[in-house]
Amino acid sequence: MLLHNLINKISAVQVVGSPELVEIDKITIDSRSAGKGSLFVAISGFKLDGHNFISQAVSNGASAVVLENDNNDLDQLLRSNNIVKILVADTRKVLPILSDSFFGSPSQKLNLIGITGTKGKTTTSYFVKNILESSGRKSGLIGTNKNMIGSEEIATKLTTPESYVINELMNEMIKSSCSDCIMEVSSHSLELSRVDKLDFNVGVFTNIASDHLDFHSTFDNYLAAKKKFFDNIKSTAAIIYNADDTNWTNLLKDSDGKKVSYSAKEDTVFGIKNVEYSLDGTQYELLYDNKTYFVETSLIGLFNAYNSTAAIGACVFSGVSIEDAIKGIKLTPQVPGRFEVLGVGTKKIIVDYSHTADSLEQALEAIKHIVKNDRKIYTVFGCGGDRDKTKRPIMGSIAEQLSDYCFLTSDNPRTENPFDILKDIEEGMTSTKKYEVIEDRETAIKSAIEHSEEDAVILIAGKGHENYQEINGVRNFFSDKEIANKYM
Repeated sequence: MLLHNLINKISAVQVVGSPELVEIDKITIDSRSAGKGSLFVAISGFKLDGHNFISQAVSNGASAVVLENDNNDLDQLLRSNNIVKILVADTRKVLPILSDSFFGSPSQKLNLIGITGTKGKTTTSYFVKNILESSGRKSGLIGTNKNMIGSEEIATKLTTPESYVINELMNEMIKSSCSDCIMEVSSHSLELSRVDKLDFNVGVFTNIASDHLDFHSTFDNYLAAKKKFFDNIKSTAAIIYNADDTNWTNLLKDSDGKKVSYSAKEDTVFGIKNVEYSLDGTQYELLYDNKTYFVETSLIGLFNAYNSTAAIGACVFSGVSIEDAIKGIKLTPQVPGRFEVLGVGTKKIIVDYSHTADSLEQALEAIKHIVKNDRKIYTVFGCGGDRDKTKRPIMGSIAEQLSDYCFLTSDNPRTENPFDILKDIEEGMTSTKKYEVIEDRETAIKSAIEHSEEDAVILIAGKGHENYQEINGVRNFFSDKEIANKYM
């Protein structure tokens, strides 16, 4: 695409050079991947500033640079290398516009379903994808565990990637004959304009609880970030929302989308009734359009009754019959690391991604509901480093109250001292007789398995699907599931 045609879509403060002569075949914010024909967009990040890497992008052959911080030294560098300079007010705001235009607005050519909330995004997205594909519709997925184009899996590090990556993925989905795309929409992506310009046909709200306060600072800011998704959704889009989370009123109050509720407590469009679950799965009655349907899934817990109902709603409002949607729920396999049950004997291990106070509480409440008072509950957990510290003692308190015994261990300490993290967790715990600290995660898991009763249930919380442990910027291979199976 000619650079001239591409930048016509944005409001530039200044353009220096001859954009009408430059052909662009790639957009990137990573100077290492810049090359001939690439447009490098300098983003001011939280740890790194892309403007400091413009010279590297130039050295690697970038044909044009979009920047927001103007200075004479860069002008001389760009001019001497015959590189087009595009000065804008905000590169983050400009990037999604450029990305959408460069790839030909792919989100407008797909049935795009966006799912946001604190918990349940990944599971709901898997339910939706399975329903659509069991109904004969090829779909793509952009999410926490992985990205997918049909059955092809693509590794990811971000729940919602940068806008040029999103648009490239959607473009590949279209080339592969996908009709639908399911996307997890994170609060970070909303705050950082990654999903700007995307044309959502369905939006799903699962729930919201305190999370990511290291980034958003306050819950109100976190809520405001989530609200942006619904504020910007088009009026013809359907919004499938959890009416049992009272925050929905604030989130949706300024949205023009068609609001479709689901609830286990209220009289709503999709009603959840008579939920029963065990370690074998979940079943419930679904009330819709004056009819009652029986829904069953191998996924466990009240929260999966909510997740599956949200998915059914999203698919019904994407043209799937409710009967086919319910069949798709039953066919959905276990979502990796989401209340995943391991064990062949009476002792059971549950690997779960619960890494917030609310999600940990829900996971343990689900286990208590299943085992009643007949079996002991052990919890192995920690908290991530360089993240919200306020939740650490709260999680310690919850684990102590709802478990018979806890093993405090490392999660992803990142750049923090792991023992400092563990001390923060201990502040919320009152009895040293109910827990012990074993910093090494493998040893903690091993101890829980070997020192628990034969019919115990062990929750390994926090990492779920992750196959790494991040320590001082290095990701070392580590899988809770593999370690658990090793000692079982």
